[in-house]
Amino acid sequence: MELLKNRIAAEGKILGNGILKVDSLINHQVDPMLMDACGAEFARLFKDVGATRILTAEISGIAPALMAGCHMKLPVVYARKTRPVTMPGTVYLTTAPSHTKGNMVDLIVSPEYLKSGENVLIIDDFLASGATILGLVRLAEAAGARVVGIGALIEKTFEGGRAALESLNVPVETLVQITSMENNVLHFK
Repeated sequence: MELLKNRIAAEGKILGNGILKVDSLINHQVDPMLMDACGAEFARLFKDVGATRILTAEISGIAPALMAGCHMKLPVVYARKTRPVTMPGTVYLTTAPSHTKGNMVDLIVSPEYLKSGENVLIIDDFLASGATILGLVRLAEAAGARVVGIGALIEKTFEGGRAALESLNVPVETLVQITSMENNVLHFK
């Protein structure tokens, strides 16, 4: 998606250790018009997968997932990283490594919002190693739901995440692919 690619090229900052800072677009400040365009593109890409719900991770996945949900007219649920007192006693919980935090984080979903028999489309901000997305897959499977597709705004192809998802046999779509961040330069596919 050229619009997203151009914004990443203009505003993205390579921080080292494989971290790309896109805080002005997605992670801290959100550009709603850009996310709307991304949501429309996800809706186009996944129009035929039969999704009944979108699942994402707190917090950076919420904006693209929400906009995809608007365009697809689907509810969006996000895995929380901390459990609020309003959540029931029994929850779906898994852990995944956080690249930016440098540690493991919890991913928690209430059974009220992720049910058996649902067709889940996973939308997130990044596809890097695939660890967070695989955590979301585990949550969907624990609920008895079926993952029908995976989308991410940005794929860092050099981190192997797509290969980690191959065994799921579902469509994996990313809007921008970054093939290298060597020498402090972004290289796009």
